[in-house]
Amino acid sequence: MPHKPSLGIGRDILLRLTAALLAGYAAASGIAIGLAALLPGGKAEAVLAGTLLSFALYAVAVIWAFAVRSAGRAWLGLLLAGAIGLAPHLLLHVR
Repeated sequence: MPHKPSLGIGRDILLRLTAALLAGYAAASGIAIGLAALLPGGKAEAVLAGTLLSFALYAVAVIWAFAVRSAGRAWLGLLLAGAIGLAPHLLLHVR
């Protein structure tokens, strides 16, 4: 009798995929915004450098979401990375 895949594996893949797409985008965006606040030079150059780096970070986030032990760790790690990356912007631009 052939082995049927369990719904748990499909659910795990779906959770990792949504973590990669949504939390990975949030992490890459947060880090790009934080870098733009920290990088020296003109505002436009800092934003451009942060944005260019965010493409590489998004690719790393997608790979990392499937490399960690569980989908929960992928969500937690990516959201935490985004929050830490966004912190410089929030700390430097408090009114």
